[in-house]
Amino acid sequence: MNTTSNPAASTAPDVGESLTGDQVKELLRANEELKQLNARLSDAQDKLMQSEKLASIGQLAAGVAHEINNPIGFIFSNFGTLERYLDDLFQMLSAYEQAEPALAGTPVGAQLKALREKVELDFLKEDIPSLMNESKDGITRVRNIVQNLKDFSRVDTSQEWVSADLHHGISSTLNIVNNEIKYKADVVKEFGEIPDIECLPSELNQVFMNLLVNAAHSIQAERGLITIRTGTEGDTVWVDVEDNGGGIAKENLGRIFDPFFTTKAVGKGTGLGLSLSYGIVKKHFGQIDVFSEVGVGTRFRVSLPVQHPKED
Repeated sequence: MNTTSNPAASTAPDVGESLTGDQVKELLRANEELKQLNARLSDAQDKLMQSEKLASIGQLAAGVAHEINNPIGFIFSNFGTLERYLDDLFQMLSAYEQAEPALAGTPVGAQLKALREKVELDFLKEDIPSLMNESKDGITRVRNIVQNLKDFSRVDTSQEWVSADLHHGISSTLNIVNNEIKYKADVVKEFGEIPDIECLPSELNQVFMNLLVNAAHSIQAERGLITIRTGTEGDTVWVDVEDNGGGIAKENLGRIFDPFFTTKAVGKGTGLGLSLSYGIVKKHFGQIDVFSEVGVGTRFRVSLPVQHPKED
């Protein structure tokens, strides 16, 4: 039986043949690329998970704020009504006091005098308005906290790019993280004249929160100083968050935006705050820079365009 040879089969490499040096290099290169791709995918997944957690926290905060806001609303309304009732009662009481001298020397007059001394009427007339004002101030503070929670989370609005005031976002965030800062540092706000910018306010609030909490954690003295400055440079708005804490070592400056890198003690930080902040700022077509000196302090600058670059 005649057989015909297959030219392709004759030129194909045998499976058992050894790999050449070039083939080994190509495999190693492909393997390295796969490792880098896997690392990027893992990084993206971690950021996505953290982003989802932050969104869940924001929804929870907004939900709690909404539930608290309803009873606070009718308590606040009732306080206004109670104040009017007290004014009427005090007017009636004043009329009784004016009629009291006419009852002097009578059993009813003696009874009224004894009751006045027993209840300390003069003290009550001074203290009741004071108690009402203090209570009203307390309810107003709770109402402001609730509003700050809603402004911070912003989940009650559509997550679309809007024109927003950064000063409002910074102030709301300061109120939210006040408990982290008030025992560690004084906060100085040096706000300049800046225009509203095109942004996702809730995401930028996360950036400000991370920078402010990090600034508070970096302060090693008994009490430090955190300064927030804002200004413009051309078509860009910038926000500085500066502290007089321990500073960042030079060998760590290049890594602070890396995911999971942290100089904090175990359990004090995840190493994702600055990484997420970097991603959010880049998403806004901006940049975040850090200037630090050990023993002197650290300054972060967030620069953001007023309007996004127009696509070609």
